[in-house]
Amino acid sequence: MWRRWLAGVLGAFNALNGVVMLADGRRWYDSVPGVVLTGPYNPHFVQDIGAAFLAAGLGLLARAWRPRYWPAAVAGAAFIGAHAIIHVAMLFGMMLGLCSDEAWASDIALVIVPAGLALLAAFPDKGEQRA
Repeated sequence: MWRRWLAGVLGAFNALNGVVMLADGRRWYDSVPGVVLTGPYNPHFVQDIGAAFLAAGLGLLARAWRPRYWPAAVAGAAFIGAHAIIHVAMLFGMMLGLCSDEAWASDIALVIVPAGLALLAAFPDKGEQRA
């Protein structure tokens, strides 16, 4: 049951993030720590990624709503996890002096940890109905 709750919280967070990226990408770009360090604002790119976050969040919300929809959560968590792997690689590059990432704390708190939790929450507990 805790996985459903966690999937719901993470699903709502990611879906809301996606909606904000789609609706007001410029404000999202300017307000999220470290994003401005990635290059100039590109509205199409932000909207594309916003659509992916919305879909990932909806997959996690579907799993929270009905346990049998856990495969949708796994698909959503796969995107979130792949996104986190990119950030982990950036952090390793920063530690090796290959790149600069001044937002490492927000990367860990807002990207990497939630991705690990989303992957954990996506799969059903033993007692839950499987698809």
